[in-house]
Amino acid sequence: MENTIHFILQGKGGAGKSFISVMLAQFFKSKGADLKAFDTDAENATLCYYKALNPQHIPVMNESRIIDAKRFDALMEKLLTEEGTFVIDNGANTFSPLLAYIVENDVVNFLSDSGKKVYIHTVVCGGADLADTANGFNSIAQGIDGAPLVLWLNEHFGSMKTDAGKDFTETKAFKANEARVHGVVTLESRNAQTYGEDIRKMNTKRLTIEEVMQSPDFALMEKQRLRNVAKDIFGQLEKIEF
Repeated sequence: MENTIHFILQGKGGAGKSFISVMLAQFFKSKGADLKAFDTDAENATLCYYKALNPQHIPVMNESRIIDAKRFDALMEKLLTEEGTFVIDNGANTFSPLLAYIVENDVVNFLSDSGKKVYIHTVVCGGADLADTANGFNSIAQGIDGAPLVLWLNEHFGSMKTDAGKDFTETKAFKANEARVHGVVTLESRNAQTYGEDIRKMNTKRLTIEEVMQSPDFALMEKQRLRNVAKDIFGQLEKIEF
């Protein structure tokens, strides 16, 4: 777990990348890791609002409000010179520049040669976003060599079945990259009126699970449901060897 680097990548906005980043960071922190959390989102650095995770923002937009790929060098400097467990959230607006930067600069091999283990986390959403996010998964898998993939399946938006009735794991996009998939985490569909509202409330307040448990703003059953969510996600992550 120590000296591992976790990039969360998906080109489609609203797919749940920041939620995944926050939960992943909390999991590592709960395991006693020396967590280093970074956010490269140029417009909406969600992870940076979670003060309990002590996140750092990497500004990659220049004065003309254009993404300057060279500014990713500052992130690389930290990854190469610091010790710890690194979680890097990335917005849809910086996805293509960061992906190109990783490929062009042979980042995975460079970090590996420097004693770091890189993992690429990506998310595929169910429902109407399945095709777009599946294409994103395929692009990432084909574009970045040498790093194991952790696939997050987000059922919040609907079924993980295609229009033809196939599960995503039966599709060509998955089968072509299955050997690269190091682990799978499912964000299961839950009751929108209870679990959904509680998760929305927690996200809106930018609180970690630990903070929710101490907060007077959450009722006992709200805390219990959110505890269940964390237990489910952490339990799945526990089975993945990092």
